[in-house]
Amino acid sequence: MEQISLSFPASRIVSGKALAGVVGSGDMEVLFESTAGQTLEIAITTSVDNSQARWQALFERIRSLGQLPAGKMQIHDFGATPGVARIRIEQVFEEVNHA
Repeated sequence: MEQISLSFPASRIVSGKALAGVVGSGDMEVLFESTAGQTLEIAITTSVDNSQARWQALFERIRSLGQLPAGKMQIHDFGATPGVARIRIEQVFEEVNHA
């Protein structure tokens, strides 16, 4: 298991908490909690070693396409494809947009 920590500047404030996916489902789980800060702090636990560059690139892409909210995000990844990872991340962002 690999532990990865990432941090990105946030460009919007949201409220609430959100959960997408199920850790035992064979892909991944994403938990998000809004904060009043100016960063998105991400903690990733993954079963795929040496994947920091992949996660960094995924969040850079998401960031280039929209605004990241301020908060703390925990990701429990058990080999999800980048497409599934992006869907789960976007699901929690969508949920807190409507909180």
